[in-house]
Amino acid sequence: MPILYDTPRLKIETKPVHLPNGRDREYLFVQPVSAVCILPTDAESVYLIRQYRAVIDSYIYEVPAGGMESDDADPITAARRELAEEARFSAGELIPRGFVYSSPGFCTEKLWLFEARDLSPCEEFARDEDEIIEVVRVAKSEVVAMVMDGRICDGKTIALLMRCLV
Repeated sequence: MPILYDTPRLKIETKPVHLPNGRDREYLFVQPVSAVCILPTDAESVYLIRQYRAVIDSYIYEVPAGGMESDDADPITAARRELAEEARFSAGELIPRGFVYSSPGFCTEKLWLFEARDLSPCEEFARDEDEIIEVVRVAKSEVVAMVMDGRICDGKTIALLMRCLV
């Protein structure tokens, strides 16, 4: 089982796997820390972030999200931090909306989903220095059109919108 890369937030290794069909195969396992995704909402709107992503050299619309830290007691602790850090909100109510896997063909990342309600301004946490973020208010009536025409193209965001609005 060669480890190709190992840090506190990401491990990449190859492992032999015995498949249910009786065959053996070597798989690449990309193992980031678990993460949280939060959709801030009010009666008429959702709040997305427009964030620059260097890997795709583009700005995209997303929900606030981030990896769990080693001192996070649970996903809700991480969700409260990421909501404050990226969207500048605190939530009176955080509603768990389950989880999704980001790309289970090679990656173990589990994304915990939350809807945030009863929002109030919060600047308890500073943004990371590489986060270039603008908070954008979007009418709930506009969200499906934005997904369908490609303005919202982030998988975790689409999954969380489906869990909260459909």
